[in-house]
Order: sequence, then structure tokens, then C-alpha cells
Amino acid sequence: MYFGINRVTDEQSLVTFLQSFSADRLTSALVPRMTEQEILQVVDLLTGIMKNHLSGDEYHTLFLGEEHHHD
Repeated sequence: MYFGINRVTDEQSLVTFLQSFSADRLTSALVPRMTEQEILQVVDLLTGIMKNHLSGDEYHTLFLGEEHHHD
């Protein structure tokens, strides 16, 4: 993972970083050690990014893994 070289490398590195960060082995060890404030900071940051860049349908499909249809 390398950051700061160029946009394409940053994007690829971020994908790898997030996949590694979300691995069960790491989250099982790390999350119980986090403060309530740290947990809320992570949730707020990631939720904010999704709100800025995903439609409601994309959120339901890509994040929640469900089909979402407007009636």
C-alpha cells in the first residue's frame, strides 16, 4: 500500500487498506479496545462519506446487500 503517488495508486491502496482493516482477525481484536467515542467517530466518518457519494438505492444495494426499489 502506497499513498501520495497518484490518484490511481491511492484508490487501489485504499481498497487494500479497507479490506485489511475490516478482516475479522483485526476487527475482533481492535473493536473491543476502542472507546465509545472512537466507535462513533468511525461510524460518523464512513456514514458521511456514503451519504456524500451514494444514492439511497446504492446504499441499500452496495452497503446493506439488499435490493431497494422506490414505489
